[in-house]
Amino acid sequence: MRKTLDRLISWTGLIMAVVLAVAGALLIYASSFVANNVKEQLSQQNITMPAAAALETQDQKDALLQYAGQKMENGAQAKAFADHYILVHMNTQANNKTYSEVSAEYMLAVKDPNADPAQVTALGDLRQSLFMGNTLRGLLLNAYAFGTMGTIALWAGIASFVGAALLLVLSLLGLRHAKTVEDEATGLAKPTEATGDARAVPQTA
Repeated sequence: MRKTLDRLISWTGLIMAVVLAVAGALLIYASSFVANNVKEQLSQQNITMPAAAALETQDQKDALLQYAGQKMENGAQAKAFADHYILVHMNTQANNKTYSEVSAEYMLAVKDPNADPAQVTALGDLRQSLFMGNTLRGLLLNAYAFGTMGTIALWAGIASFVGAALLLVLSLLGLRHAKTVEDEATGLAKPTEATGDARAVPQTA
């Protein structure tokens, strides 16, 4: 019974090791695919991270100084540029108003016959700038999201390989233990020479 249980558990472990190894390979491939795709798409935009001279606040410097002058190629750069450069300029231009708020003001000004044409034009330009900024931010943050998923897939793949190796070792040890139990049981089942002598009938004179 113990031998059967050891073998059942060991073979189940071997199967799980194969499954984890396959999963690990697929996750590593997915991670590589995502990373290459994000790099390709961002490189095509030909965006250069802002130089140190263009960074005004300490928050911008903390987030962007490490990438100063580099070509944008990964999700981390994309998020830093979107949140600490584009958004900062959008908020400065719009006095921290959102695209929705500026657009509403613009629509009201357009319908107002007494509105100042220069103000209407300025609101229209600001509305357009915020729309373009939000669009670019959305694209860059999508790249960051996919890059993050690729990183998660990479670590999950590594964990799968480690788990597969651990299960493989434990399963092989289990099979070896089952073999040892079988050999011991077989050895006990065979009559020894000493036992045979003990059963010998004494010779009569």
